[in-house]
Amino acid sequence: MIKEALLGEFLFEAENTRKLLNAIPDSALDYKPQPHLWSVGQLASHIAEVYNWFDGTFNQDVFDMGTYKYDKGDISKASNIVSKFEENFAKAKSVMENADESKFFNTWSMQMNGADIMPPMPRIQVVRGFLFNHLYHHRGELVAHLRASGNKVPGLYGPSYEESQAMRG
Repeated sequence: MIKEALLGEFLFEAENTRKLLNAIPDSALDYKPQPHLWSVGQLASHIAEVYNWFDGTFNQDVFDMGTYKYDKGDISKASNIVSKFEENFAKAKSVMENADESKFFNTWSMQMNGADIMPPMPRIQVVRGFLFNHLYHHRGELVAHLRASGNKVPGLYGPSYEESQAMRG
């Protein structure tokens, strides 16, 4: 029952992620609102990469970031980032569909070379916070980056401003 609820949210929100990533023009990829922030391309790549963390979250009790290989791929074109998202989404979807719900309350931890970098917690809490909420947070940043660079964004939970204006005619 919990798995079905998580999977439903995952699929709905992945469609929102897909819409947002598909709205990125190549001309915006290098934009960053401040020098210390990620560019649109780096942020979008990170969003796509989070979907690659589902296997380590659902199928390992310890996710070792010290051995994890981050693969942002070629972020010189928005279509490359969308392709990476689609690849990682398909893997994440399979992981969730095959997840053993009896292990959702087992303790999970993230470590770096044997040291906890996140406090150990029930796996279900990690799925909601580390995976889902993490994605939503970065999508919000991406929306702000795109708007600041003069680009339109799609509505995620109803029409965006531009979409609502177009509906008024």
